[in-house]
Amino acid sequence: MTNEKRPRVSVIVRTKNCENVIGQSLAALFSQDYQDFEVIVVDSGSTDSTLEIVGKYPCTLIHMPPEEYISGKALNLGAAHARGEWLVFQNSDTVPLAPDALTLLVAALDDPDVQAAYARQVARPDAWSWVRLELESAFPDSDATPPWITFEAPFSIMRKTAWEEHPFFENAWGSEDTEWGYWAKKNGKKIRYLKNVLAMHSHNHNLRQLYGRLFCDGEALALFLGDKNNPLAECGRAFSAILKEWAYAMRQGEFADLPYIPVRRAVMHWAYYKGHKLGEWRLATGDKDAKRGQRVILKRYQG
Repeated sequence: MTNEKRPRVSVIVRTKNCENVIGQSLAALFSQDYQDFEVIVVDSGSTDSTLEIVGKYPCTLIHMPPEEYISGKALNLGAAHARGEWLVFQNSDTVPLAPDALTLLVAALDDPDVQAAYARQVARPDAWSWVRLELESAFPDSDATPPWITFEAPFSIMRKTAWEEHPFFENAWGSEDTEWGYWAKKNGKKIRYLKNVLAMHSHNHNLRQLYGRLFCDGEALALFLGDKNNPLAECGRAFSAILKEWAYAMRQGEFADLPYIPVRRAVMHWAYYKGHKLGEWRLATGDKDAKRGQRVILKRYQG
């Protein structure tokens, strides 16, 4: 690929201190059968060997100050620099599991009505039982995902014109792909779920990290859906999830996890409730400071 030739696809990868996985992720990408792409890496302040690993591959590197990092803002920054007509998003810790994964992802846009498509995510070999259950529930071996999954960026594709029409959400730390999916469906944009495109992506989050992740989801959904959180309904969802996880853990023989499931679920649903309340407050007051939630989330990830 030369500077004179515009690639059809621009792959956008966000990085920060991911030396343990970025090599695997980029190796899988550059081993794909489909090769008409450029890679744009948006790094938000790596201090480990991440950038050294990235430097081994032909990538365009963009530096983003860590204090400015918002997930949607990073994706928008990468997309703004993209030369391709189609945008592929690949998380730094996401590994496509077959050499034709990118080919199949690109082929989804051969249908002119399809504006975006996303892969089926599967757990890493070391994933805990509740993580496996979460991914199996969200990304089934069927033609559609559950209603709460609207669009998932970790390994996905989008027409650049669709992104230009509606860039990613920057008013909260994360959930930018979910917001884009809601917008697309509301506006009649066709999104495809590709069950046969497998991408390995999972996290064994501890309780602090789970709090940050669910706080983020709650805040963001309150902001872009404008709904109200019902504490009793949240308790009901938590109880239902506990029963489901207990049953799954017993089927998998993960008996040691049984006493931790209620604790984990309590943390997750409390965090979602607290994040949602912040989002409701920001919406009611017109507050635009996305760093309010960012501080809560990063404290759990970095503290």
